[in-house]
Formats: sequence, C-alpha cells, structure tokens
Amino acid sequence: MKIFALIVFAAVYLVMIAKPKYRLWAAAGGAVLFLLSGIVPISTIFSVIDFNVLLMIAGMMVTVSFFITSQMPMKIADFLLDHSKNLMMVTIYLSLFAGLISAFIDNVATVLMVAPVAIAISRKLKVSPVPMVISIAVSSNLQGAATLVGDATSIMLGAYAHMNFVDFFFIKGRPGIFWAVELGALCTIPVMLFLFHELKEPVEGAGETEVKDYVPTILLLGTILTLIGASFVQKKPEITNGVICCIFAVLSMIHAYLKERRLVPIRLAVRDIDFATLALLASLFVVIGGISNVGIIHDIASLFVKVGGNHVFLLYTLIVWASVGISAFIDNIPYVTAMLPVIAGVAGMMKMEPYLLYFGLLSGATLGGNLTPFGASANITGIGILRKYGYEVPNRDFMRISVPFTLAAVTAGYLLIWFVWR
Repeated sequence: MKIFALIVFAAVYLVMIAKPKYRLWAAAGGAVLFLLSGIVPISTIFSVIDFNVLLMIAGMMVTVSFFITSQMPMKIADFLLDHSKNLMMVTIYLSLFAGLISAFIDNVATVLMVAPVAIAISRKLKVSPVPMVISIAVSSNLQGAATLVGDATSIMLGAYAHMNFVDFFFIKGRPGIFWAVELGALCTIPVMLFLFHELKEPVEGAGETEVKDYVPTILLLGTILTLIGASFVQKKPEITNGVICCIFAVLSMIHAYLKERRLVPIRLAVRDIDFATLALLASLFVVIGGISNVGIIHDIASLFVKVGGNHVFLLYTLIVWASVGISAFIDNIPYVTAMLPVIAGVAGMMKMEPYLLYFGLLSGATLGGNLTPFGASANITGIGILRKYGYEVPNRDFMRISVPFTLAAVTAGYLLIWFVWR
C-alpha cells in the first residue's frame, strides 16, 4: 500500500505541476483512488479533511463579497495610490500590510481580505493584479509563523511545547521566532524591489470613491477581531474559526436583505464562493491524509534523525531546508505533527534546549509552502481569486516571485535562529 500511495501522490503532483489547468482533476482523482483503495477509510473523511479551513474560506468569501460591493476596497485603493509614488511601492505596501495582518489571523483569511484591494487597484490602473496577489499570498504565509495565533503550525507548536503568546517573542531569556520571521520579512523588501523594478508607472488616486455601506467593513473587522480573540481560548473545538467566519457571513447576508428587502445580493454573494478552490483543497487534504496514513510522513521524520545523527548544526540545517522542500508539496500540518515528538526526543537525547530545532522546523515548514502554487492554502486561494477575474497563473510566473521571496526569508531566519540558540 505504501508504494501505491507514493505512486499516486507523485502522479497527482506531477500533473499539477505540468498541467496547472487540471489541478482540480488531478487532486480529485488521487483522492478518489485513496478512498476506493481504503488507504483513507471513508469513515475517517471528516477527520482527514480540514473542514475548519474550508468553512473559513467559504464564510470569508461571502463576507468579502459584500465588502467588495460596498466599494471599501476602492476607497483603500485610493488611499494607497495617493500615498505611493509608483506601482512597485503599492505592491510592496500591500505585501507588508498582508504580512502584518497574517501574524494575528489565518493566512487564508488575510488573502481574502487584502486581495480585493489589489484587484481594485489593478482595475483603476488597468494593469494585471497577478504580481500583487501573489505577493500578498506569500507574505501572508511568511508572517503566519511570527506569533502563537498566526498559523495552525504555530498553534500546534505552542500546545506541544507549552509555549504562550509571549514565548514567541522572548523565551528563556532569548529572542523567539517572531524576530526571525520579521528579519525574514525585512529581507524580502530588497527582493521585491528587484522583482518589481519594472513597475515604475506613476500612480495617483482617480477621484474619491464613495463607500456605499460601512456595515460590511464592520462585519469583516468583527470577523478578524473575533478570530484573534478565539485564538486565546483553550480547548476550543477545531472547527471554531470556520464557524466564526460562517456566522459573520450569515450576518452579512441578513444585513443585505434587511437593507434591500430582496434576495439578489445574497444570491450574488453565494455565487462568489469559489467552489473549485474548495474542492481542490478538500481533495488535497485526502491525498495528504493518505500518505500520512501509510506512514510516509513518519518515515520522513525518522530519516532526519538517521541522517542528522548527533551533529547539531547538520541536524538543524537538515530540518530547516528539508522542511522547506517537503512543505512545498505536503501540507505542513501532518508533517509538523509527525516531527514535533521526534524533535523533542532528539533534543532530550542530545541534552539541549529543543527551541533551536522547534523554531527551525516551524520556519521551514511554514515558509516552504510558498515555493509552489499549491504548497499552501493561501496560495491556492490567491490563485483562485485571480482565476475568478480571468487571470490564469502559470507555475513559472508564481515561482518567479515565490522562490526568491522564500529563499531570502528562510535564509535570514535560519541564520538568526542558529546564532541565537546554538
């Protein structure tokens, strides 16, 4: 079964890389094969598929649809255009803004909130939104590791290592991973200056946009604040964030109906849900669950220990950079789940503080998803938004931005963590 699962997994990702237009069919085909073969028992489907993420995306898409209709993204676009010299600076500002937000809320939610602003700006300037949306997605993935509440993998590390919110900033009298992530974010600025140096078109606001309705903005901000608050609640149901997003989506629909007394706005908002992206994510969850069930991810974790041996620097380097490569294709949640106890055991045997290896794992696994268009849910969501507006993103166009961005951020964090925790 392990060989079969590995072949199916490889075939799925080869098709996704070679034929981006068939990503959904490749992932769905792999998921069906795993279900039919029993590698992923149908009875476990609800535990394999992360319905929390799917509900978050669906709920946020509805709330963001009303947010877009209210013209608030155009208003924010006017502000950015008025305070930017050229399109390159607009792109960098949006990227850094998305990174700041994603340090405190889910990366997918960040993309769904900020991408409409990029779309609004591109429409005003009549340019392609692709570079801006890709930058927003990869920046969101980067900053998700900065705090305890920014990403699922951060939450997992906090729970496993008994770390609180402050520990991500300072722990045991030393700087935590927050500073490594922020250093990585700073190092992406010159990368973006180089990548987008041709975007020198001067920009200016095309008049003052009038916001039609401020309630969708209030509900969107309410979603974000509630997600932040919920992150501090201990032992909450895993589906909590998804339910929160759906509740605010329903409130948005109720407000729209009470305001216009007709169902047309609700129908339009539901139609804005990107069901293809949801289906792609659900299929990938099943595929990743399959290779996890047959022990492939556990084998990868064991290989680290075997190769790294008792050499701390070699083991740390292997954990960081192998995690980057692995997370470009494998969802980082089951991977991190398998690696945390392995790292704790290795650190115990070597009689060293585990935080060097913990932070190396977190930075590599979180940022590795940036390498490919399908390596992280935020990337898939961003590409889904672009597709909705008629922009197909070839793998090479995505990776032209994502690869140097990721390498710069990981290298900076890798070096800082080593010199602080060696």
